[in-house]
Amino acid sequence: MPATPASLLTGPGLPDGSAGIRLVVTDMDGTLLDDAKRIPEGLWPMLGELRRRGVLFSPASGRQYATLARQFAEAADGMVFIAENGTYVVRDGVELSSDPLDRSVVAGLARTVRRLVAGGVDVGAVVCGKRSAYVERTDEAFLAEVRQYYVEHRIVEDVTAVDDDVIKVALFDFGPAERSTAPALDAFSATHQVVVSGEHWVDVMNPTANKGAALRGLQRELGITPAQTMVFGDYLNDLEMLDAAEWSFAMAGAHPEVIRRARHLAPSNNDNGVLRTIARVLGIPEV
Repeated sequence: MPATPASLLTGPGLPDGSAGIRLVVTDMDGTLLDDAKRIPEGLWPMLGELRRRGVLFSPASGRQYATLARQFAEAADGMVFIAENGTYVVRDGVELSSDPLDRSVVAGLARTVRRLVAGGVDVGAVVCGKRSAYVERTDEAFLAEVRQYYVEHRIVEDVTAVDDDVIKVALFDFGPAERSTAPALDAFSATHQVVVSGEHWVDVMNPTANKGAALRGLQRELGITPAQTMVFGDYLNDLEMLDAAEWSFAMAGAHPEVIRRARHLAPSNNDNGVLRTIARVLGIPEV
């Protein structure tokens, strides 16, 4: 078990061997992005410097592949996108791995959400396919949340009838998901991953699917070790990913369990923590 994280900027504890880092993987919301959901301006020159040094940069997010590809369009060549919490991994438009859900599970989740709504819970389901996300709710408040993470989405009458490989089902709860929607999914947690991925989001995936499993598969494919991997995260869906890297950083203000599991602590997402950490560890002048 890693020790309590040492402060990156003020304390000791960073391991030796930073020159051997070949892969940097970062969560998006609450980690790379600030609270206004903005990519730091300094990222683009940083990506150029990492590419020059032969270091691969990989966003790892609950967001869909199409959303990530659009956000990183100006630097996407050769970049590996770990999308949908690790259920869909793509490089240069080519699928590297995926982990689709059984249709019966999707149908069961849809029924559960419909029962919650009938009981007064303000929740909606996003059925995440490889080509698009699919929703039944049509109110603008819900769709505004969906658009932040799923640029490719369609409103359908029945989410269980879509013609697509479903890789994840995400539930958005306008209340605190950890206290309301997540407990209603206990029946699924015995056989599937039920992960609180944000204050209002719960993701359901196959038991074999998470960001860590996707990262380990990528490491095997590229011949990169945990000692050569740097990872940043802030929430519960990042835990397995942090375990796959010796250079694991929790953001200041991260979920307490994330801080406990990470080896080191980075400045917060609002303090440009990811870029400042990369710059310090790799000896790159901050821009």
